[in-house]
Amino acid sequence: MVGSGLLVLLLPIPDGISVEGWRMLAIFTATIVGAIVQPIPGGAIVLLGLCTTIFAGVLTLESALSAYANSIVWLVVAAIFMSRAMVQTGLGTRLAYLFIRAIGRRSLGLGYAMIGTDLVLGSVVPSNGARSGGIIFPIATSLARAYRSEPGPTGGRLGAFLMVLLYQSDVIICAMFLTGQASNLLMSELARQVTGQSIGYLQWMIAGVVPGVLSLLVVPLLLYRLHPPEVKETPDAARIANEALVEMGPLSRQEAILLATFVLVAGLWITSSWLHLNYTVVALLGMSILFLTGVLRWEDALSERIAWDVFIWYGGLVRLAAALNEFGLTARFAEASAGMTGGWPWAAAFAALLLIYFFAHYGFASITAHATAMFIPFTTLVVAAGAPPMLTVIAFACFSNLCAALTHYGTTPAPIWFGAGYVTQGTWWRLGLIAAVTTFVIWGTVGVGWWVLLGYGA
Repeated sequence: MVGSGLLVLLLPIPDGISVEGWRMLAIFTATIVGAIVQPIPGGAIVLLGLCTTIFAGVLTLESALSAYANSIVWLVVAAIFMSRAMVQTGLGTRLAYLFIRAIGRRSLGLGYAMIGTDLVLGSVVPSNGARSGGIIFPIATSLARAYRSEPGPTGGRLGAFLMVLLYQSDVIICAMFLTGQASNLLMSELARQVTGQSIGYLQWMIAGVVPGVLSLLVVPLLLYRLHPPEVKETPDAARIANEALVEMGPLSRQEAILLATFVLVAGLWITSSWLHLNYTVVALLGMSILFLTGVLRWEDALSERIAWDVFIWYGGLVRLAAALNEFGLTARFAEASAGMTGGWPWAAAFAALLLIYFFAHYGFASITAHATAMFIPFTTLVVAAGAPPMLTVIAFACFSNLCAALTHYGTTPAPIWFGAGYVTQGTWWRLGLIAAVTTFVIWGTVGVGWWVLLGYGA
């Protein structure tokens, strides 16, 4: 980690780049390498990088700490607090059981029921760990065990199918919404640095709906054919769901308040461009309602380790990336790299670099690390080749999520689903590659065509 930064410092400084700017590049490089290899937790790595900018005279104390006044950072924190309420009140679990009771009488329908739950929650809950790992996973494993499907010889009865299906579907849902997972908000900010315009909530949702829904129809059917469960009929799942709903009783006061709050927040996010509301203000309003009504307690907020961890690393990464732009390094990279695809039609440069970016995720254990390291360089390079800026950043933002399908460590819930022990690593990687290639083709053809129709190709 330190060596990568020192290596940058030893290189000759290009003309037009200040000493401070070159130090900034060295610190950023070391931070990203550290975030990938993680000799210590990622949040600590980013905080060290931010502190180093102060000690090295690159940023002032006030400038460095301004990261934590960034509205996007507070949007993520507020939304994660709301995610905790979804798990804590049981509203997410209730929603899942309602879907299962409605369409869970066959194994494929059972899978679609939980995919539907994930899809609804993904429109508001930006923590795919809380959403997929905290709500969907426990229900999936308990239903598998209800059909005597345990890790090992009986895994193929139902559990192995559900583990692969629900993880692969969550990856698609992550790509469909700005709130699909926390790093999407970071990529929206990085997109602003490339194009001058961030990707808004409604804009992302509209961009993701057509290729996303098509992928959620195709990929589960493909996995059902390639990795079918032995148990095809699951009538007991609907009965189990109904019994669970009876045991839960009617919608509680806390669930009702949370549901109304989520509807309010989602509605304001969708209409924010017309009402001239900031996304973060809306998220803070939702969080405040939950505190005022007692759905969330301050003790819950204090114990939400993930939110405060995200606050540290997310704010730090946003500030470090912004500093690169301030020192002119991003623009300089664009100038220097324009010749790499010189003479190529922009569509060829777009396709080739998107393909490289996508499969580079084999080397990353997090979407955040991948996007922070590669999003700005690759999108800048594609735009320099003549590609439409908004088409470029939307494509790379969506594909940053889809590539997490490749491995069992691609994003936060991946180790949870794989760690259940139902699927071997070889099978997981084989099916992950097939699913990833399928979504790459769908989003690279239907998705790009849809974005051009929306006017992003101009």
